[in-house]
Amino acid sequence: MKTDLFLDISISQQQLSIMDNGQILRSYAVSTAKNGAGERRGSECTPTGWHKIRAKIGTGQPLHAVFAGRRPTGEIYSAELGRQYPQRDWILTRILWLGGLEPGKNRYGEVDTAWRYIYIHGCPDELMNGKPESHGCIRMKNADVLDLFDRVAAGMPVYIH
Repeated sequence: MKTDLFLDISISQQQLSIMDNGQILRSYAVSTAKNGAGERRGSECTPTGWHKIRAKIGTGQPLHAVFAGRRPTGEIYSAELGRQYPQRDWILTRILWLGGLEPGKNRYGEVDTAWRYIYIHGCPDELMNGKPESHGCIRMKNADVLDLFDRVAAGMPVYIH
């Protein structure tokens, strides 16, 4: 896919970059899936290939706002809340919901990225330690996902490799 402006997510480098005509405009640390790369539903892997931002969720929500089912819960994440619910997979601040663009690879059927609810989203900052540890999504520090959210548009291409 030829595009000038897109997000480039490197699983090996745990990095997301905003690319424009081959130049990196900005880069952020990320955490991809603990189970590695893969597209199958239920694998808890980060899907690869070309995607798009199908929806931007969370406009106007405060930093560290907690989401469940893509809706704000009204909670604001804190270390205390994290200790209270240690098993929750925290989705914080903003959500960029991804949709696959490659039929049979990351779109439709058992490999559909959107149906797997794969997001770029904020997480507790203390979980960002440079290692892949998510359940398939691309995790970011909250200030970083807020910055990214304001720089991208729905429909923007995303390449994960």
